[in-house]
Amino acid sequence: MTLPPLAAYPALRLRRPRQADWSRRLVRESVVTPADLIWSMVVHEGEGRIPVASMPGIERLSVQEAAKAAVQARELGIPAIAIFPHIDGATKDADGSRAADPDGVISRAVRAMKDAAPEVGIMCDVALDPFTTHGHDGVLERGRVVNDATIERLVEQALVQARAGCDILAPSDMMDGRVGIIREALESDGFQDVMIMSYAAKYASAFYGPYRDAIGSGKLGSGEVDNPGDKKTYQQDPANTDEALREVALDIAEGADLVMVKPGMPYLDVIQRVVETFSMPTFAFQVSGEYAMIMAAAQNGWIDEERAILESLGAFKRAGCAGVISYFAPRAAKLLGA
Repeated sequence: MTLPPLAAYPALRLRRPRQADWSRRLVRESVVTPADLIWSMVVHEGEGRIPVASMPGIERLSVQEAAKAAVQARELGIPAIAIFPHIDGATKDADGSRAADPDGVISRAVRAMKDAAPEVGIMCDVALDPFTTHGHDGVLERGRVVNDATIERLVEQALVQARAGCDILAPSDMMDGRVGIIREALESDGFQDVMIMSYAAKYASAFYGPYRDAIGSGKLGSGEVDNPGDKKTYQQDPANTDEALREVALDIAEGADLVMVKPGMPYLDVIQRVVETFSMPTFAFQVSGEYAMIMAAAQNGWIDEERAILESLGAFKRAGCAGVISYFAPRAAKLLGA
Protein backbone atom coordinates (compact mmCIF):
# COMPACT_ATOMS: atom_id res chain seq x y z
CA MET A 1 0.00 0.00 0.00
CA THR A 2 1.36 3.40 -1.00
CA LEU A 3 0.51 6.28 1.33
CA PRO A 4 0.45 9.95 0.35
CA PRO A 5 3.11 12.18 1.87
CA LEU A 6 2.56 13.39 5.42
CA ALA A 7 1.96 16.89 4.08
CA ALA A 8 -1.36 15.67 2.71
CA TYR A 9 -2.54 15.18 6.31
CA PRO A 10 -1.04 18.10 8.21
CA ALA A 11 -3.06 17.40 11.37
CA LEU A 12 -2.25 13.68 11.55
CA ARG A 13 0.35 12.70 14.12
CA LEU A 14 0.38 9.00 14.98
CA ARG A 15 2.88 9.66 17.75
CA ARG A 16 0.40 11.65 19.83
CA PRO A 17 -1.11 8.62 21.65
CA ARG A 18 2.42 7.31 22.35
CA GLN A 19 3.68 10.33 24.24
CA ALA A 20 2.65 9.25 27.76
CA ASP A 21 2.30 6.00 29.65
CA TRP A 22 -1.39 6.59 30.38
CA SER A 23 -2.24 7.18 26.72
CA ARG A 24 -0.20 4.19 25.56
CA ARG A 25 -2.15 2.02 28.00
CA LEU A 26 -5.42 3.55 26.84
CA VAL A 27 -4.95 2.50 23.20
CA ARG A 28 -3.13 -0.79 23.81
CA GLU A 29 -4.52 -3.50 21.52
CA SER A 30 -3.47 -6.60 23.46
CA VAL A 31 -2.81 -6.98 27.18
CA VAL A 32 -1.16 -9.72 29.22
CA THR A 33 -2.45 -10.37 32.74
CA PRO A 34 -1.63 -13.09 35.30
CA ALA A 35 -4.91 -14.74 34.27
CA ASP A 36 -3.36 -15.46 30.86
CA LEU A 37 -0.61 -17.64 32.32
CA ILE A 38 -0.19 -21.34 33.03
CA TRP A 39 2.85 -22.01 35.19
CA SER A 40 5.03 -24.80 33.81
CA MET A 41 6.97 -26.70 36.50
CA VAL A 42 8.84 -29.97 37.04
CA VAL A 43 8.23 -32.11 40.12
CA HIS A 44 10.62 -34.74 41.43
CA GLU A 45 10.43 -37.68 43.79
CA GLY A 46 12.84 -36.44 46.46
CA GLU A 47 12.87 -33.56 48.90
CA GLY A 48 13.32 -29.82 48.45
CA ARG A 49 14.33 -27.99 45.30
CA ILE A 50 16.95 -28.99 42.73
CA PRO A 51 18.27 -26.38 40.25
CA VAL A 52 18.12 -27.17 36.53
CA ALA A 53 21.52 -26.25 35.09
CA SER A 54 20.31 -25.40 31.59
CA MET A 55 17.41 -23.24 32.83
CA PRO A 56 18.72 -20.52 35.17
CA GLY A 57 16.22 -19.81 37.92
CA ILE A 58 14.22 -23.02 37.39
CA GLU A 59 14.19 -25.78 39.97
CA ARG A 60 12.65 -29.21 40.18
CA LEU A 61 10.18 -29.16 43.06
CA SER A 62 9.32 -31.86 45.56
CA VAL A 63 5.67 -32.72 46.09
CA GLN A 64 5.65 -30.54 49.20
CA GLU A 65 7.24 -27.62 47.35
CA ALA A 66 4.79 -28.03 44.48
CA ALA A 67 1.92 -27.67 46.96
CA LYS A 68 3.47 -24.44 48.21
CA ALA A 69 3.80 -23.28 44.61
CA ALA A 70 0.08 -23.87 44.08
CA VAL A 71 -0.65 -21.52 46.97
CA GLN A 72 1.74 -19.00 45.43
CA ALA A 73 -0.05 -19.30 42.09
CA ARG A 74 -3.35 -18.54 43.79
CA GLU A 75 -1.86 -15.47 45.46
CA LEU A 76 -0.38 -14.24 42.17
CA GLY A 77 -3.62 -14.73 40.24
CA ILE A 78 -2.21 -17.51 38.04
CA PRO A 79 -5.18 -19.75 37.20
CA ALA A 80 -3.42 -23.03 36.41
CA ILE A 81 -0.18 -25.01 36.71
CA ALA A 82 1.18 -27.58 34.24
CA ILE A 83 3.29 -30.26 35.93
CA PHE A 84 5.92 -32.56 34.45
CA PRO A 85 7.75 -35.40 36.21
CA HIS A 86 11.39 -36.16 36.92
CA ILE A 87 11.81 -39.75 38.08
CA ASP A 88 14.77 -41.92 39.01
CA GLY A 89 16.36 -43.19 35.80
CA ALA A 90 16.84 -46.61 37.36
CA THR A 91 13.06 -47.07 37.54
CA LYS A 92 12.43 -46.33 33.85
CA ASP A 93 11.81 -49.02 31.25
CA ALA A 94 11.32 -49.25 27.52
CA ASP A 95 7.52 -49.08 27.77
CA GLY A 96 7.32 -46.24 30.32
CA SER A 97 5.25 -48.38 32.67
CA ARG A 98 5.58 -45.97 35.61
CA ALA A 99 3.49 -43.44 33.71
CA ALA A 100 0.40 -45.26 34.99
CA ASP A 101 1.54 -45.58 38.61
CA PRO A 102 -1.36 -44.34 40.81
CA ASP A 103 1.15 -43.57 43.57
CA GLY A 104 3.72 -41.96 41.28
CA VAL A 105 5.07 -38.46 41.71
CA ILE A 106 2.49 -36.87 39.40
CA SER A 107 -0.49 -38.38 41.22
CA ARG A 108 0.96 -37.41 44.59
CA ALA A 109 1.72 -33.89 43.38
CA VAL A 110 -1.79 -33.40 41.97
CA ARG A 111 -3.40 -34.49 45.23
CA ALA A 112 -1.11 -32.28 47.33
CA MET A 113 -1.58 -29.24 45.10
CA LYS A 114 -5.37 -29.58 44.98
CA ASP A 115 -5.47 -29.95 48.77
CA ALA A 116 -3.32 -26.84 49.21
CA ALA A 117 -5.04 -24.63 46.62
CA PRO A 118 -8.19 -26.21 45.16
CA GLU A 119 -8.94 -23.01 43.23
CA VAL A 120 -5.87 -23.52 41.02
CA GLY A 121 -6.29 -25.77 37.99
CA ILE A 122 -3.78 -28.56 37.46
CA MET A 123 -2.76 -29.70 33.99
CA CYS A 124 -0.94 -33.01 33.46
CA ASP A 125 1.20 -34.05 30.52
CA VAL A 126 -0.01 -37.28 28.92
CA ALA A 127 3.14 -38.74 27.35
CA LEU A 128 5.62 -41.51 27.99
CA ASP A 129 8.96 -39.76 27.37
CA PRO A 130 9.68 -38.88 31.05
CA PHE A 131 9.27 -42.57 31.90
CA THR A 132 11.05 -44.37 29.04
CA THR A 133 14.69 -45.36 28.93
CA HIS A 134 14.92 -44.29 25.29
CA GLY A 135 13.31 -40.84 25.74
CA HIS A 136 10.66 -41.28 23.06
CA ASP A 137 6.98 -40.47 23.54
CA GLY A 138 5.72 -43.94 22.81
CA VAL A 139 6.27 -47.66 22.60
CA LEU A 140 9.08 -48.72 20.29
CA GLU A 141 9.00 -51.77 18.04
CA ARG A 142 12.02 -52.42 15.82
CA GLY A 143 13.09 -48.79 16.00
CA ARG A 144 9.63 -47.34 15.24
CA VAL A 145 7.24 -45.58 17.60
CA VAL A 146 4.01 -47.53 17.18
CA ASN A 147 0.77 -45.61 17.31
CA ASP A 148 -1.97 -47.84 18.73
CA ALA A 149 0.12 -49.60 21.37
CA THR A 150 1.26 -46.19 22.58
CA ILE A 151 -2.34 -44.96 22.86
CA GLU A 152 -3.20 -47.92 25.08
CA ARG A 153 -0.53 -46.79 27.52
CA LEU A 154 -1.63 -43.16 27.27
CA VAL A 155 -5.21 -44.05 28.19
CA GLU A 156 -3.97 -45.82 31.31
CA GLN A 157 -1.87 -42.78 32.22
CA ALA A 158 -4.72 -40.34 31.54
CA LEU A 159 -7.16 -42.22 33.76
CA VAL A 160 -4.64 -42.38 36.62
CA GLN A 161 -4.16 -38.62 36.37
CA ALA A 162 -7.90 -37.95 36.26
CA ARG A 163 -8.45 -40.13 39.32
CA ALA A 164 -5.78 -38.16 41.17
CA GLY A 165 -7.74 -34.96 40.56
CA CYS A 166 -6.15 -33.50 37.43
CA ASP A 167 -8.34 -30.83 35.80
CA ILE A 168 -6.80 -30.73 32.32
CA LEU A 169 -5.19 -33.64 30.50
CA ALA A 170 -2.68 -32.57 27.86
CA PRO A 171 -1.70 -35.34 25.42
CA SER A 172 1.67 -34.29 24.00
CA ASP A 173 2.64 -37.48 22.20
CA MET A 174 1.30 -36.65 18.70
CA MET A 175 -0.11 -40.13 18.11
CA ASP A 176 -3.00 -40.23 15.63
CA GLY A 177 -6.42 -40.58 17.24
CA ARG A 178 -5.32 -40.32 20.86
CA VAL A 179 -7.63 -37.43 21.78
CA GLY A 180 -10.79 -39.28 20.79
CA ILE A 181 -9.80 -42.48 22.57
CA ILE A 182 -8.81 -40.62 25.75
CA ARG A 183 -12.08 -38.65 25.62
CA GLU A 184 -14.06 -41.87 25.29
CA ALA A 185 -12.18 -43.43 28.22
CA LEU A 186 -12.83 -40.39 30.41
CA GLU A 187 -16.54 -40.46 29.60
CA SER A 188 -16.75 -44.17 30.37
CA ASP A 189 -14.93 -43.74 33.68
CA GLY A 190 -17.15 -40.88 34.91
CA PHE A 191 -14.76 -38.02 34.21
CA GLN A 192 -16.95 -36.04 31.85
CA ASP A 193 -15.78 -32.73 33.32
CA VAL A 194 -12.04 -33.31 32.88
CA MET A 195 -10.81 -31.13 30.03
CA ILE A 196 -8.41 -32.05 27.26
CA MET A 197 -5.88 -29.54 25.98
CA SER A 198 -4.30 -31.25 23.02
CA TYR A 199 -0.80 -30.55 21.87
CA ALA A 200 -2.49 -30.23 18.52
CA ALA A 201 0.41 -28.71 16.58
CA LYS A 202 3.62 -29.90 18.20
CA TYR A 203 6.73 -29.55 16.08
CA ALA A 204 9.93 -31.61 15.97
CA SER A 205 11.84 -28.65 17.35
CA ALA A 206 15.38 -27.89 18.46
CA PHE A 207 13.99 -25.81 21.34
CA TYR A 208 13.15 -28.70 23.71
CA GLY A 209 16.69 -29.51 24.88
CA PRO A 210 16.64 -27.87 28.33
CA TYR A 211 13.31 -29.55 29.13
CA ARG A 212 14.85 -32.94 28.50
CA ASP A 213 17.56 -31.96 30.96
CA ALA A 214 14.92 -30.84 33.47
CA ILE A 215 12.99 -34.13 33.38
CA GLY A 216 16.05 -36.34 32.99
CA SER A 217 14.79 -37.68 29.68
CA GLY A 218 16.44 -40.66 28.07
CA LYS A 219 19.02 -39.62 25.50
CA LEU A 220 17.81 -39.75 21.90
CA GLY A 221 20.07 -40.94 19.14
CA SER A 222 22.17 -43.36 21.14
CA GLY A 223 23.06 -45.27 17.99
CA GLU A 224 21.17 -48.39 19.03
CA VAL A 225 18.89 -49.87 16.42
CA ASP A 226 15.85 -49.50 18.69
CA ASN A 227 16.51 -45.85 19.58
CA PRO A 228 15.74 -43.41 16.73
CA GLY A 229 17.77 -40.23 16.81
CA ASP A 230 14.85 -37.80 16.68
CA LYS A 231 11.07 -37.51 16.87
CA LYS A 232 10.42 -36.47 13.29
CA THR A 233 8.23 -39.49 12.49
CA TYR A 234 5.51 -38.32 14.87
CA GLN A 235 6.08 -34.64 15.66
CA GLN A 236 5.42 -32.11 12.90
CA ASP A 237 7.85 -30.85 10.29
CA PRO A 238 8.78 -27.22 11.18
CA ALA A 239 8.30 -26.29 7.51
CA ASN A 240 4.55 -26.96 7.52
CA THR A 241 1.51 -24.89 8.49
CA ASP A 242 -1.34 -26.45 6.49
CA GLU A 243 -0.56 -29.73 8.23
CA ALA A 244 -1.01 -27.98 11.58
CA LEU A 245 -4.55 -26.99 10.62
CA ARG A 246 -5.38 -30.60 9.74
CA GLU A 247 -3.98 -31.77 13.08
CA VAL A 248 -6.01 -29.17 14.99
CA ALA A 249 -9.19 -29.99 13.08
CA LEU A 250 -8.86 -33.68 13.95
CA ASP A 251 -8.28 -33.00 17.64
CA ILE A 252 -11.28 -30.69 17.85
CA ALA A 253 -13.45 -33.28 16.11
CA GLU A 254 -12.24 -35.92 18.58
CA GLY A 255 -13.23 -33.86 21.62
CA ALA A 256 -10.41 -31.48 22.53
CA ASP A 257 -11.67 -28.57 24.63
CA LEU A 258 -8.52 -26.47 24.17
CA VAL A 259 -5.69 -26.64 21.64
CA MET A 260 -2.02 -25.78 21.83
CA VAL A 261 0.81 -24.85 19.49
CA LYS A 262 4.33 -25.82 20.60
CA PRO A 263 6.91 -24.24 20.58
CA GLY A 264 5.71 -20.68 20.87
CA MET A 265 7.60 -17.75 19.40
CA PRO A 266 9.06 -19.57 16.36
CA TYR A 267 5.47 -20.51 15.42
CA LEU A 268 3.49 -17.30 15.88
CA ASP A 269 2.27 -17.60 12.29
CA VAL A 270 0.83 -21.04 13.07
CA ILE A 271 -0.86 -19.71 16.21
CA GLN A 272 -2.51 -16.93 14.24
CA ARG A 273 -3.74 -19.31 11.55
CA VAL A 274 -5.18 -21.70 14.13
CA VAL A 275 -7.00 -18.91 15.97
CA GLU A 276 -8.42 -17.40 12.79
CA THR A 277 -9.46 -20.76 11.35
CA PHE A 278 -11.11 -22.41 14.36
CA SER A 279 -11.99 -19.68 16.90
CA MET A 280 -11.03 -22.19 19.59
CA PRO A 281 -9.27 -21.34 22.87
CA THR A 282 -5.69 -21.65 21.64
CA PHE A 283 -2.60 -21.73 23.83
CA ALA A 284 1.10 -21.43 23.14
CA PHE A 285 3.81 -23.25 25.03
CA GLN A 286 6.79 -20.98 25.59
CA VAL A 287 9.17 -23.91 25.80
CA SER A 288 12.39 -24.49 27.72
CA GLY A 289 14.65 -23.40 24.89
CA GLU A 290 12.83 -20.09 24.57
CA TYR A 291 13.18 -19.58 28.32
CA ALA A 292 16.87 -20.51 28.30
CA MET A 293 17.71 -18.17 25.40
CA ILE A 294 16.11 -15.17 27.10
CA MET A 295 17.80 -15.92 30.41
CA ALA A 296 21.22 -16.56 28.86
CA ALA A 297 21.10 -13.32 26.91
CA ALA A 298 19.89 -11.41 29.97
CA GLN A 299 22.62 -12.85 32.19
CA ASN A 300 25.20 -11.75 29.62
CA GLY A 301 23.78 -8.24 29.69
CA TRP A 302 22.69 -8.40 26.07
CA ILE A 303 18.97 -7.78 26.66
CA ASP A 304 16.79 -6.34 29.41
CA GLU A 305 15.44 -9.43 31.18
CA GLU A 306 12.16 -8.05 32.50
CA ARG A 307 11.25 -6.28 29.27
CA ALA A 308 12.10 -9.37 27.20
CA ILE A 309 9.91 -11.58 29.39
CA LEU A 310 6.86 -9.35 29.05
CA GLU A 311 7.45 -8.59 25.38
CA SER A 312 7.68 -12.29 24.53
CA LEU A 313 4.45 -13.04 26.39
CA GLY A 314 2.77 -10.11 24.68
CA ALA A 315 3.63 -11.59 21.29
CA PHE A 316 1.45 -14.62 22.05
CA LYS A 317 -1.52 -12.49 23.05
CA ARG A 318 -1.03 -10.35 19.95
CA ALA A 319 -1.14 -13.50 17.81
CA GLY A 320 -4.50 -14.39 19.38
CA CYS A 321 -3.65 -16.81 22.19
CA ALA A 322 -6.10 -17.30 25.01
CA GLY A 323 -3.13 -18.02 27.26
CA VAL A 324 0.49 -19.10 27.49
CA ILE A 325 2.19 -22.02 29.26
CA SER A 326 5.48 -20.61 30.50
CA TYR A 327 8.29 -21.15 32.99
CA PHE A 328 8.22 -17.37 33.38
CA ALA A 329 4.68 -17.39 34.80
CA PRO A 330 5.41 -16.53 38.48
CA ARG A 331 8.03 -13.94 37.51
CA ALA A 332 5.75 -12.39 34.91
CA ALA A 333 2.77 -12.33 37.29
CA LYS A 334 4.84 -10.39 39.81
CA LEU A 335 5.97 -7.94 37.12
CA LEU A 336 2.42 -7.49 35.84
CA GLY A 337 1.14 -6.93 39.34
CA ALA A 338 3.79 -4.35 40.15
